[in-house]
Amino acid sequence: MLTKNIIFKNFVLRSNISKAKKDFEKLKRTEIEVLNSLSLKYSYSFSKKIIKKYKNFFKLRIIGMGGSILGTEAIFSFLRHKIKKKFFFISNLINNPIKKNESKILNLVVSKSGNTLETISNSNILIKKNDNNIFITENNNSYLNNLANKLKADVVLHNNYIGGRYSVLSEVGMLPAELVGLNPKKFKRLNFLIKNKKFTDRLIKNVASTINLINNKKYISVILNYDEKSENLFKWYQQLVAESLGKKAKGILPIISTMPKDNHSLMQFYLDGPQKNFFTFFHVFDKKTTKINIKNLLSSHKYLKNRSLEEILYSQKVATEKIFLRKKIPFRSFEILKRDEETLGELFSFFILETILLGRALRVNPFDQPSVELIKVETKKILLKKY
Repeated sequence: MLTKNIIFKNFVLRSNISKAKKDFEKLKRTEIEVLNSLSLKYSYSFSKKIIKKYKNFFKLRIIGMGGSILGTEAIFSFLRHKIKKKFFFISNLINNPIKKNESKILNLVVSKSGNTLETISNSNILIKKNDNNIFITENNNSYLNNLANKLKADVVLHNNYIGGRYSVLSEVGMLPAELVGLNPKKFKRLNFLIKNKKFTDRLIKNVASTINLINNKKYISVILNYDEKSENLFKWYQQLVAESLGKKAKGILPIISTMPKDNHSLMQFYLDGPQKNFFTFFHVFDKKTTKINIKNLLSSHKYLKNRSLEEILYSQKVATEKIFLRKKIPFRSFEILKRDEETLGELFSFFILETILLGRALRVNPFDQPSVELIKVETKKILLKKY
């Protein structure tokens, strides 16, 4: 067990954990402000007053890009069964994104810098004169800050020391979570996890195993996701890992594979193609699931009698793990026993701690993204020429 809510099976590898253990002990002694947002001691820049002001809005539209929105999408998808409100995510440049019946909608515009081109463009197209708006952005002289002032919108400050991809448990994710009735305090699991020896031991061994795989030229991380509601969680994870570690010709390339669908497309390559990959199995146990219709079942498949789709799905996962073991393909596995805020907070904490520790082991800065900034500058140059 990783925690009472998560069963975790680590890579079956012999790894030297001494370096990962030292890095973890050093991490505990170092005051890293990013990690504060994962704990209960973090102080939000929004008050209960703003929650009270907007809590009765039934429709929320969240506009952002990358880390400003991926974490919130992960929360809303993973916990959609607890959310009674309607929500829309605008997370890319799309034509004609305006939907009908958008009266009394609350816009949440999120951008750390306040100058994100796509967020500016989408806000320009979507926000109407009489809309209610909240802007989450740094306290600086940015386009979105100026727009918020023009619209007389509420502004919630985005702490400048928390990068977008690490911001899910800060104002960025917790303000919208509270507006739809989730409890931000329940996500905050860092203090408990750091004191949990089972959690820390498995985290350290996981990091050591991952470094071992990278050193052996296995740098493609394939997530075999058996839970539809976790797809956005792994889109968040994908950005976290790729943007944090992909530097100096080092890093991990995370790929999301939807299971069991990809058994019929990509699995042949995973099993018999070039062995540059390592894998993460991810499954959530859901009690409410459809059962096979006995009346329509042919005698040749009686073994499906009284089986649920959940049982079939889990059987496919276990079968795939057995084949991976037989072929000595490296993998780890997460099995989620409960779908709630605490569990999701633990997953966020695990992946963030893992990424920071991997950055230290690879000797790269996990908090910047210098090459991405080059494209932003070049895009602006092109648009200025056209102007």
